[in-house]
Amino acid sequence: MEEKVLQGKKIGMLVLLGWLAVTAAAIAGVVFGGIHTSVWLIVPCAAWLGLGWMVLPGLKVLKPQEALVLTLFGKYVGTLKGEGFYFVHPFCSAVNPAAATKLNQSGDVDAHGKTDGLTLNLSGQAAVAVAPTKKISLKLMTLNNARQKINDCLGNPVEIGIAVTWRVVDTAKAVFDVDNYKEYLSLQCDAALRNIVRIYPYDVAPNVDTTGDGHADEGSLRGSSEVVAERIRAEIQSKVAQAGLEIVEARITYLAYAPEIAAVMLQRQQASAIIDARKMIVDGAVGMVEMALERLGEGGMVQLDEERKAAMVSNLLVVLCGNHDAQPVVNSGSLY
Repeated sequence: MEEKVLQGKKIGMLVLLGWLAVTAAAIAGVVFGGIHTSVWLIVPCAAWLGLGWMVLPGLKVLKPQEALVLTLFGKYVGTLKGEGFYFVHPFCSAVNPAAATKLNQSGDVDAHGKTDGLTLNLSGQAAVAVAPTKKISLKLMTLNNARQKINDCLGNPVEIGIAVTWRVVDTAKAVFDVDNYKEYLSLQCDAALRNIVRIYPYDVAPNVDTTGDGHADEGSLRGSSEVVAERIRAEIQSKVAQAGLEIVEARITYLAYAPEIAAVMLQRQQASAIIDARKMIVDGAVGMVEMALERLGEGGMVQLDEERKAAMVSNLLVVLCGNHDAQPVVNSGSLY
C-alpha cells in the first residue's frame, strides 16, 4: 500500500461559510414560503434544513504534524497531512487501528486505552479522559521499552532496557500493512533487543567474536554501548520499515547483571580490581627499589654486598607493598 496525499482540500472555511449562507437562506425561504403559502419554496428549503447537516462531517481540522487516513466505503482514498481546515467527501471515515493502544511512551491515550470516566493527572487531581482520536501523530515519539532479562553470549543473565525514538513516515503502510503499528513496533523492539544482546558479553571477555569477522574483539555491552545501540536501531528498522515507521535512535537506558548473580559478579569485579591494583603497586615498588640501589651505588655512601642488597630489597618491598604503614626499627649498632 502506497501513501497518497490529498491535495487541494484546504477549502473547509469556504465550505463552512457557504453552508451557513445556504442554511440562512433556507430558513428565510421557509419563513417567506409560509407567509405566502408557496409549497415550491418551502419543500426544498425544508429538505436542506433536514439534510444539510450531512455536509458537516466532511469538515476536518488538523494541527501541525498530524495526519488523517481516509477511506470511502472501505476503499483507501488518501491521506490528509499538515495543519489546515479541510473538506472531503462527507462519507469518508478516518482509520487508525492503534488509536486506543497505550504504550510506555509519550503522546498516547490514558492507561489501558480507556476512553471514558476519570483519570488522575501527575498532580493527583481528577482529569476527564479524552476519547482516542483517529488522527495519526507524525511527531517524534519515544518508546521506553520495559526491562528484559536476557542471557549474554557467555550465558550470564543481564537486565537491559532501551529507549527507542521513532515516527510514522508512511501513514498508509502504518494503517493497512500491519494490524496495529504500535504493538508491532513494541514486539519488534523486544525481538531485536534479544537478538543483539545475545551476541555480546556483559563485560570484555577473551575469545569472543561480536562482529562476525571470525576474530576475537573487545566488544561488550558495558564498554560498547554506542555500537550495541546502533545495531539494535538497525535491527529494529529492518523489521518496521514495512510498517511505514522510521527508527531515529535507540539508546540503552538500563544495564545490570540479574539480581541472582549480581553479588557474585560484583565480587569478581572487586577481585579483578584488587589484582590490577596489586600489579601496579608491585611494578612501582620494583622501580623504586632499583632507583634506590642505583642512587646509593652512584654516591658511594654505602657499600653493600649481595646478601645485604637482598635484605634491603626485601625490606623495601615489604614497606612499599604492605597494606599497613610500616613501623620503623632503629638499629643503633653496626650493619655487620
